[in-house]
Amino acid sequence: MVNSAQPPRHNPDIVLFDLFGVIACHQSEEGRDQLVVAADAHVPAPAFWKAYWELRPDYDRGDVDGPGYWGRMARALGVRFDDRRVAALVAADIASWSAVDAAMVDLVTELADSGRTVALLSNIPEELAAHYEAEHPWFGRFRVRGLSCRIGHAKPEEGAYLWCREALGADAERILFVDDREVNVRAAEGVGMRGHVFTSRERLSEALAG
Repeated sequence: MVNSAQPPRHNPDIVLFDLFGVIACHQSEEGRDQLVVAADAHVPAPAFWKAYWELRPDYDRGDVDGPGYWGRMARALGVRFDDRRVAALVAADIASWSAVDAAMVDLVTELADSGRTVALLSNIPEELAAHYEAEHPWFGRFRVRGLSCRIGHAKPEEGAYLWCREALGADAERILFVDDREVNVRAAEGVGMRGHVFTSRERLSEALAG
């Protein structure tokens, strides 16, 4: 008789984290307001944010740098940003994304100290990535950092997850991907990873213990 039972799946021993919305905070209202003030273009906030998000994927993917992104923003809004204004906008943008959740930073550190492999997959532009590398020592605890601006893929593109799998040198089923956006988690599951939609440290700790 042939045993047709599927072999059991192993518990994932690698935790692949999203950054924003999991370890780092999303933009605060104050940070968003400061960005609009820095633009100083007499453009209504709804128009500013529509252009901001529509143009963001190329910036996150590294297809364009900070000055290039803000130049595209200016054209989309029908205004002009000089070099000084662009520098102010880059700085304000970095500041708006710079807050972190201390409890989640502690969790990353605890996992790494316990011998668990931790890695990162984030949609992030180069200027912001450089800021995190320079200002947050815990960033070095990730064995692999899949930063969209450097790997040429942004979530939920399949290539982003495949890049991380190859960089980790591990079977996909060994990786638990943690993200606050369900579409990104489902894309990770589509390449064979486990997925956890992040809502709180407590729920994630329960999932990791299980």
